[in-house]
Amino acid sequence: MSTPQVAVVIPTYNGRRDLERLLDSLALQTATFDTLIVDSSSSDGTFELACARCPRVQRIDSKDFNHGGTRQWMVEHNPGYELYVFMTQDAYLDDPDGIANIVRPFADEQVGAVCGRQLPHLDATPLAEHARLFNYPPDSQVKSLADAPRLGIKTAFISNSFSAYRRQALMQVGGFPQHVILSEDMYVAAKMLQAGWKVAYEGSARCRHSHNYSLGEEFRRYFDIGVFHAREPWIRQQFGGAGGEGLRYVISELKFLGPARCLAWPGSLWRNAVKLLAYKLSQQERHLPRRLKKNLGMYKRYWDSPHA
Repeated sequence: MSTPQVAVVIPTYNGRRDLERLLDSLALQTATFDTLIVDSSSSDGTFELACARCPRVQRIDSKDFNHGGTRQWMVEHNPGYELYVFMTQDAYLDDPDGIANIVRPFADEQVGAVCGRQLPHLDATPLAEHARLFNYPPDSQVKSLADAPRLGIKTAFISNSFSAYRRQALMQVGGFPQHVILSEDMYVAAKMLQAGWKVAYEGSARCRHSHNYSLGEEFRRYFDIGVFHAREPWIRQQFGGAGGEGLRYVISELKFLGPARCLAWPGSLWRNAVKLLAYKLSQQERHLPRRLKKNLGMYKRYWDSPHA
């Protein structure tokens, strides 16, 4: 039997319940693919569940996990696939055609990466629900570097929770980077666009994925995002900034809440102000002590790595 050309790669860590839900959704898919799991030494039964449900499971020490490095390690240690679909353990597919739909844009040989649509989890808060509906619309599009003046940094938008990559394009741009704190997906998409590849957004490829972040978690998340952009200034230099996207987001969120939920407006404005503060602060991260940055950010292990 020949090796299937599509691999679904799932990094896991202490997420047994989430992984079971994801694997159940993968079992219902109409497409043919292999499922590859890399577990970071879970202690809650995640590894045991993975081994029971999936024949291709690899284990690493939790201290060795790296957002980009671990994903690239899986690509290099699992050759023979043309396409790699990456999902996070806390996502799951919304219908049986999710995998088939996310690989469809690769029929265009110039497409190097595809981002799927994320719908909010059923228990999402109104703010978490709006975030997914705003950032992941139903309409599909294929983007090239020529779209940067119109779309700005959104040209390179992609998410590691549900995205797919052509191996040829991925390896051509050097693979997923090890040195970034997060957003290894955007880094690769931007490199592909620079190299002449296209990046697609496929609205028909749907998964469920969202976070009910606390205010503190929002701050830490946006601090890490800001660190990424501060250390990779070439992305904004090449594609431009958000171009007023932040203001459009705030207005959209208030409209989404509507008069019926007007009591939530102050909290919405405050939360967005906190995110902006975290992002602006992290733009000056080179002047901050490492211990403080570790406390301010979400991905704390990064600051103990040689890349910090």
